[in-house]
Order: sequence, then structure tokens, then C-alpha cells
Amino acid sequence: MCGISAIVAHSAVNLDLYESLSVLQHRGQDSAGITTCENGRFYMRKGNGLVRDVFYKKHMEKLLGKMGIAHARYPTAGTSSSAEAQPLYVNSPYGIALAHNGNLTNAEQLKEELFQTELRHLNTESDTEVLLNVFAHELQVNAKPNFNHHDVFTAVSALHGRCRGGYAVVALVVGKGVLAFRDPNGIRPLVYGIRKTDQGDDYMVASESVALQSQGFELVRDIVPGEAIFISEAGEFFSQQCAENPKLTPCIFEYVYFARPDSIIDGVSVYKSRLRMGQMLVQKILREMPEHDIDVVIPIPDTSRSTALEVAYHLNVKYREGFIKNRYIGRTFIMPGQQERKKSVRQKLNPIGLEFEGKNVLLVDDSIVRGTTSKQIVQMAREAGAKKVYMASAAPPVRYPNVYGIDMASHAEFVAHDRTVEEITKVIGADWLVYQDLDDLITAVQKGNEEIKVFDCSCFDGVYVTQDIDDNYFERLSDRRNNTAKQVQNEEATEQL
Repeated sequence: MCGISAIVAHSAVNLDLYESLSVLQHRGQDSAGITTCENGRFYMRKGNGLVRDVFYKKHMEKLLGKMGIAHARYPTAGTSSSAEAQPLYVNSPYGIALAHNGNLTNAEQLKEELFQTELRHLNTESDTEVLLNVFAHELQVNAKPNFNHHDVFTAVSALHGRCRGGYAVVALVVGKGVLAFRDPNGIRPLVYGIRKTDQGDDYMVASESVALQSQGFELVRDIVPGEAIFISEAGEFFSQQCAENPKLTPCIFEYVYFARPDSIIDGVSVYKSRLRMGQMLVQKILREMPEHDIDVVIPIPDTSRSTALEVAYHLNVKYREGFIKNRYIGRTFIMPGQQERKKSVRQKLNPIGLEFEGKNVLLVDDSIVRGTTSKQIVQMAREAGAKKVYMASAAPPVRYPNVYGIDMASHAEFVAHDRTVEEITKVIGADWLVYQDLDDLITAVQKGNEEIKVFDCSCFDGVYVTQDIDDNYFERLSDRRNNTAKQVQNEEATEQL
């Protein structure tokens, strides 16, 4: 999962792009990058680390121009090498920089086509480089010195015909403008907005609406599945549907975990959806434990707070902040490497003993993926003096890999894989465990926008909307992206520096 943004304005965009990445930092903490354009030339700064660690005043001063794109990365495919920090760039045709959020399911096939047929060399393992070169090739097919937005949309249409998976893309064409488009299934989110100025309208595209609002842009709407928008350097806005059979199937995990609560994605308030998750979850808790002895509800900060509030309210028990979070530790789920995740949990959270001592505690989390964090948190609650430790998940059991841009590569990594709820309860050390039902999760999100008929729930139900996923794909994916492979790749990348 990554965060992307793009701006075409009547003044310098470097600071707005920087601030947008800071707001989207929760979507990726591995690397960050910004590319701007002025007088037919790209200016780029990118590197490993948090946004605040990649950009300094001296870098910002060199990012010239009134249009640009930005990216905050967390790796799903490829390595954590700075060589794969985005945006990526090709010089032909015209000069194109591109950044994306998501994952291609046919990347290996496309790599072969790019090399064998189109004679394009790829220098990384990143899906972004594949997307960039596919787009560059399709734009070059009909290249001419003075191309227009019709040529861009033709290239995007051809790209949709070749690329499968979930992807939201922003691209910058030297001296021409900014392009943004979304996969035909609308799996990954993308929105755009307008900021009124004395000189005219500024345009911004971002992964989440909160990035627009923080920079003074008014949300216009989501970019619909398969759609492309192009904003020229002069500020002209164009849009076109570029997919043959688009359908809206957004990733439901965005609402469960990834997105900020103050964002609106595909017309659904993330905050409201999480409140409704709590309302649905408490009904199941009461069905399974009607004579409960819960003394206090405690959220696992930060994502589960909204859900936990509703659970406590409808259970008529106390809600308490039992864990204090260290704001300077990254989100454990999206940290690459199992050892890093294990190490970071106790650095990130510290219990307040007064809220646990002698009490039956219900811990509420947004989801349970690998179980590593849950096991340590349950143990921390016991060490703080809890008499009983119950756990509730706002999401169903994660049993299947997500192949559209979330770091869930191998079935074996999931604590719910081939285990019953009772067995999972023993693994994490809880006294009782309850999961949200999938139908209830869908209802909680869908109520925000009933025009969404289907969600991508693949990590819960194993149904993949692109219909191109089989056991052979998982074997290749696991080899490429499991923790051991990542460690080897990162060591090799370090040795090459």
C-alpha cells in the first residue's frame, strides 16, 4: 500500500506535495519521492525513510515548477532499496515520471513482453517500472511532437487492456501536464479536488481525500474505475473513461485499516464505516457471550478506536485508553520483515496498569493478520494485571493473500490459516476471541454508499475480482515476496550500493 499525490497549480507545488505526503505517511514508510517540472525539465528528490527524513530545505528549494507528483512507498513487490523509491522515470517518449499504488497480477508476463517485443530494459523488480514502460510504449506508438489529451487517453486505454491487478497511478509528462488513472475495478482509491485562486483553478489528485483538504483543496469526486484525467500545464482539465467494462469493487481493507478515519473513499466516510463496524461487532459479541463479564473495552490504537467506542457504548461498559502509543514508531503491519514487526510492538505500545489490574478486559483491534502483534498485546495486558483478556476483531479472519497491493503474500503467514477460532485464541493467548462476520463488515461499509454492490474482500473470502489468480500464482508470489526472499533481496541491494 502506498500514498500518491499530484498537483497542477498557478504557483510552486513543492511544499504542497511535501505536505500531502506527510498526511499520507500512514500509507507507506519505506521511502518517499517528489518529481516536479519546469521549463521542460524534471526535478526529483527521493530516498529511503520517512518524508521528514528524505526532504530538507536544500532539497525543497531545488524542486522547481508548478506541477508535480509525489509518492510514499511501502514495499509489496521488489525490495526496500532506494533504487525502487518512486517516482520512476523514462526519457522516451517526451519524458515521463510515474508513481503508483497497488500491484499488478500479470507483472511477469508484461516484463517478458516489454523485453522481447518492445525492447525495453527494466532495472528493478518494481511493478511501477512495468506500468511506466507499458504506458510509455503505448504513448510512443502514436507519438507526435504536439500530442494532446486524446493521445494520452488512447495510451491509457491500451494499458488497461494489458495490465491486470489493482492500481492507482499519477504521471507527469514533461512540459505537458499531469495524468491520473485508476484500474478498471477501482480496487485502489484515487480522488481529485480543486482549489480556487486569483489566477485560476489549481488541481490535485491523491490517494485519500484528507490529503486534499489539508492543502486547501475541495474534494470534487473519486476518479471512477477505468477513468483517466489529464490536467495540462496551463490548467485545462480533461477526463475520459478508458476501460471497456469498468466496475466498482473497492478494497474493503481500506476501510478496516489503511485509510485515515477522516477520509472519504468512494463516497463512504471511513470514520462512519468504523463506527458501524462496532455496531455490528457488538451484536455478535452479545450473541456469543450474552452473560458477559467484561469490565472495560480498550482499543488497540489507533485504527480501532472508532469501533471500540461503539462496542463499549452498546455493551454499556467503560471505554478506556489502556495503551499509550509512541507516535514515532511506524505501523507494525506495514513494516517489512517479521522480526521488525515483533521488535516494534513493545516499542510502540505501553500499557497503563491502572486500566488493566484486576479487570476482565475486551481488547478491540481492527484486524488480526499474522497474530504476532495480537499475541504480544495480550501478553502485555496480562503483565499489566488483567484478570481475563478477551479480544474482538472488527474484521473477519484473514485467511488469503491480498494480491492487489497489500503485503499479504503467503497463506502460511496468517494466524487464521488452517486454524479454527478456538485454535487462534490459544495461539494469541487470549481467554476468548470473536471475529466480525464478513456479511456484517460489508453491511457496515456499504451503508455509506449503497451504489457499491461488490467489494474486494479477497483476503477474507479468497475471491479475486481479476479472476486470474491460481495456486501457481501464489507459489510465485510467495517466492518473490515472503519474508526470507525480502531479506535476501535487501542484503543483495545493500551489497551493491
